[in-house]
Amino acid sequence: MRETDLFPPVAEYLLQLGFTVRSEVRGCDITAVKDNELVIVELKTSFSIDLLIQATTRQRAADTVYVAIPRPAKGLKGKHWQGVVHLVKRLELGLLLLSFTGSKARVEVAVDPSSFTRKSGGQSRKAILSEIAGRSQDYNQGGSTRQKLMTAYRENAIQIACLLNDLGPLTTRKLRDLGTGSKTQAILYRDHYKWFRRVATGTYDLTELGRQELERYPELVEMCRRTIQLP
Repeated sequence: MRETDLFPPVAEYLLQLGFTVRSEVRGCDITAVKDNELVIVELKTSFSIDLLIQATTRQRAADTVYVAIPRPAKGLKGKHWQGVVHLVKRLELGLLLLSFTGSKARVEVAVDPSSFTRKSGGQSRKAILSEIAGRSQDYNQGGSTRQKLMTAYRENAIQIACLLNDLGPLTTRKLRDLGTGSKTQAILYRDHYKWFRRVATGTYDLTELGRQELERYPELVEMCRRTIQLP
Protein backbone atom coordinates (compact mmCIF):
# COMPACT_ATOMS: atom_id res chain seq x y z
CA MET A 1 0.00 0.00 0.00
CA ARG A 2 1.15 3.52 -0.84
CA GLU A 3 0.24 6.90 0.64
CA THR A 4 -1.47 7.76 -2.64
CA ASP A 5 -3.91 4.89 -1.99
CA LEU A 6 -5.08 6.71 1.13
CA PHE A 7 -5.87 9.94 -0.67
CA PRO A 8 -9.13 9.11 -2.56
CA PRO A 9 -11.18 7.89 0.43
CA VAL A 10 -10.05 10.75 2.68
CA ALA A 11 -10.71 13.33 -0.03
CA GLU A 12 -14.17 11.87 -0.66
CA TYR A 13 -14.93 11.88 3.05
CA LEU A 14 -14.06 15.58 3.33
CA LEU A 15 -16.00 16.45 0.17
CA GLN A 16 -19.09 14.82 1.63
CA LEU A 17 -18.69 17.07 4.67
CA GLY A 18 -18.81 20.11 2.39
CA PHE A 19 -15.12 20.96 2.27
CA THR A 20 -13.23 22.18 -0.76
CA VAL A 21 -10.33 19.73 -1.05
CA ARG A 22 -6.92 20.31 -2.55
CA SER A 23 -3.86 18.05 -2.39
CA GLU A 24 -0.15 18.79 -2.03
CA VAL A 25 -0.49 22.45 -1.09
CA ARG A 26 2.85 23.74 0.22
CA GLY A 27 3.86 20.25 1.30
CA CYS A 28 0.55 19.32 2.96
CA ASP A 29 -0.85 15.98 1.79
CA ILE A 30 -4.48 17.13 1.92
CA THR A 31 -5.93 20.57 2.62
CA ALA A 32 -9.63 21.21 3.07
CA VAL A 33 -11.46 24.52 3.53
CA LYS A 34 -15.02 25.29 4.62
CA ASP A 35 -16.31 28.60 6.01
CA ASN A 36 -12.76 29.84 6.50
CA GLU A 37 -11.84 26.73 8.52
CA LEU A 38 -8.63 25.11 7.32
CA VAL A 39 -8.19 21.38 7.88
CA ILE A 40 -4.96 19.56 7.03
CA VAL A 41 -4.62 15.77 6.79
CA GLU A 42 -1.26 14.01 6.70
CA LEU A 43 -1.23 10.53 5.14
CA LYS A 44 1.06 7.68 6.16
CA THR A 45 0.96 3.93 5.65
CA SER A 46 2.01 3.41 9.29
CA PHE A 47 2.09 5.38 12.52
CA SER A 48 5.45 6.96 13.31
CA ILE A 49 7.17 9.78 15.15
CA ASP A 50 7.89 11.42 11.80
CA LEU A 51 4.15 11.55 11.16
CA LEU A 52 3.56 13.28 14.49
CA ILE A 53 6.35 15.78 13.85
CA GLN A 54 4.83 16.56 10.47
CA ALA A 55 1.32 16.89 11.89
CA THR A 56 2.27 19.12 14.81
CA THR A 57 4.18 21.37 12.42
CA ARG A 58 0.96 21.77 10.40
CA GLN A 59 -0.82 22.99 13.54
CA ARG A 60 0.96 26.31 13.13
CA ALA A 61 -1.15 27.03 10.04
CA ALA A 62 -4.31 24.94 10.32
CA ASP A 63 -7.36 25.11 12.57
CA THR A 64 -7.49 21.31 12.69
CA VAL A 65 -4.96 18.61 11.80
CA TYR A 66 -5.63 14.91 11.28
CA VAL A 67 -3.28 12.01 10.68
CA ALA A 68 -4.65 9.22 8.48
CA ILE A 69 -3.33 5.64 8.50
CA PRO A 70 -4.65 2.20 7.51
CA ARG A 71 -6.71 0.64 10.26
CA PRO A 72 -4.65 -1.87 12.30
CA ALA A 73 -5.71 -5.49 11.85
CA LYS A 74 -7.00 -5.67 15.43
CA GLY A 75 -8.22 -2.11 15.62
CA LEU A 76 -7.03 0.08 18.46
CA LYS A 77 -7.02 -2.68 21.05
CA GLY A 78 -3.95 -3.39 23.10
CA LYS A 79 -1.57 -1.31 25.19
CA HIS A 80 0.39 0.03 22.21
CA TRP A 81 -2.59 1.46 20.36
CA GLN A 82 -4.16 2.80 23.54
CA GLY A 83 -0.91 4.68 24.02
CA VAL A 84 -1.09 5.95 20.43
CA VAL A 85 -4.62 7.27 20.99
CA HIS A 86 -3.54 8.98 24.22
CA LEU A 87 -0.58 10.60 22.45
CA VAL A 88 -2.73 11.80 19.54
CA LYS A 89 -5.23 13.33 21.97
CA ARG A 90 -2.48 14.93 24.01
CA LEU A 91 -1.09 16.58 20.89
CA GLU A 92 -4.62 17.79 20.06
CA LEU A 93 -4.56 15.99 16.72
CA GLY A 94 -7.23 13.92 15.01
CA LEU A 95 -6.86 10.32 13.87
CA LEU A 96 -8.49 8.82 10.79
CA LEU A 97 -8.40 5.06 10.20
CA LEU A 98 -8.91 3.68 6.70
CA SER A 99 -10.31 0.21 6.02
CA PHE A 100 -9.98 -1.31 2.56
CA THR A 101 -12.17 -4.38 2.94
CA GLY A 102 -14.92 -4.75 0.38
CA SER A 103 -15.48 -2.69 -2.73
CA LYS A 104 -15.25 0.70 -1.04
CA ALA A 105 -12.74 2.11 1.41
CA ARG A 106 -14.15 3.25 4.73
CA VAL A 107 -12.96 6.24 6.77
CA GLU A 108 -13.38 6.04 10.54
CA VAL A 109 -12.80 9.01 12.83
CA ALA A 110 -10.98 7.35 15.72
CA VAL A 111 -10.02 10.61 17.45
CA ASP A 112 -11.51 14.06 16.93
CA PRO A 113 -9.13 16.95 17.62
CA SER A 114 -9.96 18.77 20.84
CA SER A 115 -8.24 20.64 23.64
CA PHE A 116 -6.40 18.22 25.89
CA THR A 117 -7.04 18.42 29.62
CA ARG A 118 -4.27 16.72 31.52
CA LYS A 119 -5.45 14.51 34.35
CA SER A 120 -3.46 14.58 37.54
CA GLY A 121 -2.93 10.81 37.72
CA GLY A 122 -3.02 11.01 41.51
CA GLN A 123 -3.09 7.25 42.15
CA SER A 124 -0.24 6.58 39.73
CA ARG A 125 1.84 9.37 41.28
CA LYS A 126 1.11 8.06 44.78
CA ALA A 127 2.14 4.52 43.79
CA ILE A 128 5.44 5.73 42.27
CA LEU A 129 6.34 7.87 45.28
CA SER A 130 5.42 5.02 47.64
CA GLU A 131 7.66 2.60 45.71
CA ILE A 132 10.56 5.09 45.79
CA ALA A 133 10.15 5.59 49.54
CA GLY A 134 10.15 1.83 50.11
CA ARG A 135 13.54 1.24 48.48
CA SER A 136 16.64 1.83 50.59
CA GLN A 137 18.96 2.16 47.58
CA ASP A 138 18.90 1.75 43.80
CA TYR A 139 19.73 -1.89 43.06
CA ASN A 140 18.30 -1.94 39.52
CA GLN A 141 19.67 -0.85 36.16
CA GLY A 142 17.41 1.42 34.12
CA GLY A 143 16.20 -0.16 30.88
CA SER A 144 16.58 -3.76 32.04
CA THR A 145 13.69 -6.08 31.15
CA ARG A 146 14.93 -9.65 31.59
CA GLN A 147 16.16 -9.67 35.15
CA LYS A 148 14.39 -9.65 38.50
CA LEU A 149 13.83 -6.13 39.76
CA MET A 150 14.49 -5.10 43.33
CA THR A 151 11.12 -3.67 44.32
CA ALA A 152 10.14 -2.21 47.67
CA TYR A 153 8.09 -5.38 48.26
CA ARG A 154 11.05 -7.68 47.59
CA GLU A 155 13.33 -5.55 49.75
CA ASN A 156 10.84 -5.71 52.62
CA ALA A 157 10.58 -9.50 52.20
CA ILE A 158 14.39 -9.80 52.31
CA GLN A 159 14.44 -7.74 55.51
CA ILE A 160 11.93 -10.15 57.11
CA ALA A 161 13.85 -13.18 55.81
CA CYS A 162 17.10 -11.83 57.22
CA LEU A 163 15.61 -11.55 60.71
CA LEU A 164 14.07 -15.02 60.58
CA ASN A 165 17.37 -16.45 59.37
CA ASP A 166 19.36 -14.83 62.19
CA LEU A 167 16.85 -15.11 65.04
CA GLY A 168 14.74 -18.12 64.15
CA PRO A 169 10.91 -18.18 64.22
CA LEU A 170 9.30 -14.85 65.15
CA THR A 171 5.80 -13.48 65.53
CA THR A 172 4.56 -10.83 63.16
CA ARG A 173 4.38 -8.43 66.10
CA LYS A 174 8.02 -9.05 67.03
CA LEU A 175 9.06 -8.54 63.40
CA ARG A 176 7.23 -5.22 63.28
CA ASP A 177 8.88 -4.21 66.56
CA LEU A 178 12.23 -4.91 64.89
CA GLY A 179 11.31 -2.51 62.08
CA THR A 180 9.89 -4.59 59.23
CA GLY A 181 6.94 -2.24 58.81
CA SER A 182 3.17 -2.31 58.45
CA LYS A 183 3.15 -4.72 55.49
CA THR A 184 4.80 -7.54 57.45
CA GLN A 185 1.62 -9.54 57.99
CA ALA A 186 0.56 -9.26 54.33
CA ILE A 187 3.99 -10.33 53.03
CA LEU A 188 4.09 -13.38 55.29
CA TYR A 189 0.49 -14.37 54.62
CA ARG A 190 0.72 -14.08 50.83
CA ASP A 191 4.22 -15.60 50.75
CA HIS A 192 4.65 -14.56 47.13
CA TYR A 193 8.21 -15.90 46.88
CA LYS A 194 7.62 -19.10 48.93
CA TRP A 195 10.26 -18.00 51.43
CA PHE A 196 8.20 -18.31 54.60
CA ARG A 197 6.24 -20.94 56.51
CA ARG A 198 3.90 -20.59 59.46
CA VAL A 199 5.02 -22.69 62.43
CA ALA A 200 2.35 -21.50 64.91
CA THR A 201 -0.46 -18.97 65.07
CA GLY A 202 1.07 -15.64 64.05
CA THR A 203 4.59 -17.11 64.07
CA TYR A 204 6.73 -17.68 60.98
CA ASP A 205 10.05 -19.22 60.03
CA LEU A 206 12.19 -19.24 56.89
CA THR A 207 11.95 -22.03 54.30
CA GLU A 208 15.04 -23.63 52.76
CA LEU A 209 14.30 -21.73 49.54
CA GLY A 210 14.23 -18.51 51.56
CA ARG A 211 17.65 -19.26 53.04
CA GLN A 212 19.07 -19.97 49.59
CA GLU A 213 17.59 -16.77 48.16
CA LEU A 214 19.17 -14.66 50.90
CA GLU A 215 22.59 -15.61 49.54
CA ARG A 216 21.74 -13.70 46.36
CA TYR A 217 21.39 -10.41 48.23
CA PRO A 218 24.49 -10.00 50.44
CA GLU A 219 24.35 -6.18 50.34
CA LEU A 220 20.79 -6.06 51.59
CA VAL A 221 21.40 -8.71 54.24
CA GLU A 222 24.40 -6.75 55.53
CA MET A 223 22.38 -3.53 55.54
CA CYS A 224 19.57 -5.26 57.43
CA ARG A 225 22.00 -6.41 60.10
CA ARG A 226 23.50 -2.92 60.41
CA THR A 227 20.25 -0.98 60.62
CA ILE A 228 18.23 -3.27 62.89
CA GLN A 229 19.34 -3.71 66.48
CA LEU A 230 19.41 -7.45 67.00
CA PRO A 231 19.14 -8.69 70.58
